[in-house]
Amino acid sequence: MKKHLVTLFLSAAFVLSSAQANAMRTLKWSELEPPSQAIDLSLLQEENPKMSARTDLPGQDIRLDLIGQDIRIPGYVVPLEGDDKKITEFLLVPYFGACTHVPPPPPNQIILVKVPKGVPFDQLYGPVWVEGKLNSESTENDIAPVGYSLIGSSVEMFE
Repeated sequence: MKKHLVTLFLSAAFVLSSAQANAMRTLKWSELEPPSQAIDLSLLQEENPKMSARTDLPGQDIRLDLIGQDIRIPGYVVPLEGDDKKITEFLLVPYFGACTHVPPPPPNQIILVKVPKGVPFDQLYGPVWVEGKLNSESTENDIAPVGYSLIGSSVEMFE
């Protein structure tokens, strides 16, 4: 009997740990920065907007321990691809106007989001929640260098 209880307990613990490993994690933008690279984006933006566009600043490193995790993160959309009805690819950034009205944030503060089914264009004017599996993506496009990517499983208005 004791042996069956131990086996049952270990099985339950395994199931719980597996469920927790696959659970959606809500992230703050500051969590995308490695601890040694943490910078205050508001200071960069307010005190010297041109600094955030420099490539020799902290913020280029990514958190490898987050890669492969299902995440949920709020942000603002900078459209890249789509048509007049749907957007299929965009940059998700932590503050309004990033990449379009002010210099871009560091690469680890930009997520390239691809949504194969597309997201209705009218849903992307305000802040949004994006869900998906976080990946590393070190690319540079015409707008900004990117540190992370994800395939968007859900894009919803922030409420």
